[in-house]
Amino acid sequence: MNGSTRGHGRRVVFWRHGQTSWNLEGRFQGSTDIPLTETGRSQAQRAARLLAALRPDAVVSSDLQRAAHTAAELSAVTGLDVAHDAGLRETYAGSWQGLTNEEIQRQYGEEYRAWKLGEPVRRGGGELGTEVADRAVPVVLDAVKLLPDRGTVVVVSHGGTIRMAIGRLLGLDPANWEALGGLSNCCWSVLGEGARGWRLLEHNAGTLPEPVIGDDT
Repeated sequence: MNGSTRGHGRRVVFWRHGQTSWNLEGRFQGSTDIPLTETGRSQAQRAARLLAALRPDAVVSSDLQRAAHTAAELSAVTGLDVAHDAGLRETYAGSWQGLTNEEIQRQYGEEYRAWKLGEPVRRGGGELGTEVADRAVPVVLDAVKLLPDRGTVVVVSHGGTIRMAIGRLLGLDPANWEALGGLSNCCWSVLGEGARGWRLLEHNAGTLPEPVIGDDT
């Protein structure tokens, strides 16, 4: 079950927020509400100009400020209102939040190793990845239902939440969601709707797509 509403050619653009100071410091942000840096705002402004060329019909965003302020740049270019939803927040990771990767490995080594092996782990006593998908994917699908045929929604969220939502929509086993590489700040991934469900069209993109020649579609 991949959650597709089947066969109307709609697109979901998952857009990661711009840079924050904790990104620069390598700290696990989770649901901590960290603002964009000036570089992050510039990244959002540049990416917004590109994404506007896709002529999106709707924008929905996490309510955490790093995502909301990123989404606001697309709103400024397109004139679209942004719907904010807490369901698109990054994973709550309890005691891991605010720690660097090295600190997490030192303090929670066994938990960290289990997580990297794809086991269901409540990082820092927080959410499971499947629970993040449980709350995020319905927000995405509700937005899709409101689109016209071949319409596009931009979902502004966070790296972990985007990976889990894509994994769920593609019907991947949760143990394999880590096979989807991470997104750089203000890069995006695109899912397209087809007769057999959702298909990953782009991943970690920062430029507009070129036509795919010789594909099986």
